[in-house]
Amino acid sequence: MQIKLNGCYAIYSWHWDIPEDEVCGICRVSFDGTCTTCKYPGDECPLVIGECQHAFHMHCIWKWLETETAKGLCPMCRQPFTMDKDKDVN
Repeated sequence: MQIKLNGCYAIYSWHWDIPEDEVCGICRVSFDGTCTTCKYPGDECPLVIGECQHAFHMHCIWKWLETETAKGLCPMCRQPFTMDKDKDVN
């Protein structure tokens, strides 16, 4: 039996390397989705994980930290928010 292949269409899927039930602590949207600023998920809407281990969409935490009431604190635990540089979620 011979098969002649006329074309091939690759289908792929991606997701961040975090538990699937995790959502952004600010916008409450899944990390495989997008924040309210972005149209498409992926590199344009990356995740940011703080040293406190709370994760957010990059745009969500930027907006949060720019507000006067945030005072540089994590919205989940109220500890000073600094990005965990050792954490890679790609």
